[in-house]
Amino acid sequence: MFPQISEQLRQERLTPPEGVIRMVLDTDTYNEIDDQFAVVHALLSPERLNVEALYAAPFFNSRSSGPADGMEKSYEEIFRLLERLDWPSEGFVYRGSTAYLPDERTPVPSAAAEDLIQRALSSDETLYVVAIGAITNVASALLMRPEIVEKIVVVWLGGHALQWPHTREFNLKQDPAAARVVFNSGVPVVLLPCMGVTSHLFSTVPEIEKYVQGKGAIGDYLAETFKSYHEDHFAWSKEIWDLAPIGYLLNPTWTPSTLTPSPIVAEDITWQFDANRHPIRCAHFVDRDPILRDLFVKLQKRFDLHGN
Repeated sequence: MFPQISEQLRQERLTPPEGVIRMVLDTDTYNEIDDQFAVVHALLSPERLNVEALYAAPFFNSRSSGPADGMEKSYEEIFRLLERLDWPSEGFVYRGSTAYLPDERTPVPSAAAEDLIQRALSSDETLYVVAIGAITNVASALLMRPEIVEKIVVVWLGGHALQWPHTREFNLKQDPAAARVVFNSGVPVVLLPCMGVTSHLFSTVPEIEKYVQGKGAIGDYLAETFKSYHEDHFAWSKEIWDLAPIGYLLNPTWTPSTLTPSPIVAEDITWQFDANRHPIRCAHFVDRDPILRDLFVKLQKRFDLHGN
C-alpha cells in the first residue's frame, strides 16, 4: 500500500536536519500545559523552524467530552496563544480529526490532514510533521495519500521508552491504530518517548515565575496555565515534555538519539520488536537545561523587543 523508499533516502531523512526547515505542528493544545509551551517555542525559533501551519489534534480525558470536543478545544486554545503573540492566524490553523481511527485502513479526513497532504506534495523540500498529541491526523493523511511517505519526516512525542514495560502513554494509547499506521508505513520517523526519555523535562513554579512570568502577555499566560495545574506547589514540579521535539529540531545534541528498528505496537499496548524492520530514529535522553534555557532567552528577547 505504501511506497517503498530507498535506504539511502531513509538515512538522509533520519539524519538530523541542518539549516531552516519546513514544519507543521500537530497539537492537542488544550489537553495539558506543555503543548502551549511547545507552540510558543516553535514560533519564536524562526532561525531554524519555518512553521507553516498548526493542526488541532483530538483528545479525550477529563478536559473534554470526547475526541471531537478535545480537538475543538485545542483549536480554540491555539487562537488564544496566537492572539497573545500577536501572530496572524488566517490560513494558519486547521481543525483535525473528530474521532480516532476505527482501524488501520480507514482514515478520518479533516482539514488538517488535507492541508498536510497539500503542503507535502507542493514542494520538493522535506516537510517535518511534528506531532505532540494522538497521531490521528498524521495517520489519516498517510492513508489518504500514501505517496507522502516520500515527502515527510514525522517527529512524534509518543509512547514510552522502548525498554519500558508497557507503552500505554496518553498520546499513543488514545489511538493505537494510528500509531501502527505510522510505524508500519515506512515513513521516516523520529520518536521521542515519554517515560524514561522526555520525562526529564520538568520545571517548577519558582523557575517559571523567574523566567516566564512577566514576559509579556504570552509569558503571563504560560505562567498562569502552569501554576494553575496544581494547588499545592510545595516540593512540586511539572512535566513540559512536549518541548522535546522542538528541542530535537533546534539542536539534536539536546536529545541524543540512535537508529533502531521500527517498533511494533502490540494489542496489549506494549512494544514488540523485529530486527528486520525498517529503522527509525529514537531519542534515548533529553537534556532539559539547554532546551528550557533556549525558550527562556527567546521569551526575554521578544519581551525586550515588543514589551507585551
